[in-house]
Amino acid sequence: MTDYTIISKFRNKENCDLLAKKLEEKGKSCYNFCNKPADPNNPEAHPEEQMRVFEETKDFFNNEYFKKVFKEDLAGLKNANTVIMLLPAGNSVHIEAGIAYGLGKKLVLIGEPEKPDSLYLIFHKRYKDIDEFLKTI
Repeated sequence: MTDYTIISKFRNKENCDLLAKKLEEKGKSCYNFCNKPADPNNPEAHPEEQMRVFEETKDFFNNEYFKKVFKEDLAGLKNANTVIMLLPAGNSVHIEAGIAYGLGKKLVLIGEPEKPDSLYLIFHKRYKDIDEFLKTI
């Protein structure tokens, strides 16, 4: 089991990496989905460039790399004590939050949602930013 799994947009990689680093500095284990590149052929590219390539993938349903990433990310959700959604987050991140909720995981929301939605009530704790959250660790 890991203490935390971070879910967010890959385009938010910089903040995900920062949060993971800060958690690890506090002695917490963390699965950060951003550790796997969106473009496995150019893992050092800027997140925006990696996502451009990812979004141009023609048959992602049958892509072996993305099947592997899916399994690893799902395991990251299953093996976490707490799942952190770091906003901004897209559709797939919201699906992951729903999976985590269904698995009975504690859910933390960091950031302000773009618009109200009653489903944000699945989060046990909410924080306006990373610093506010880290003060509780």
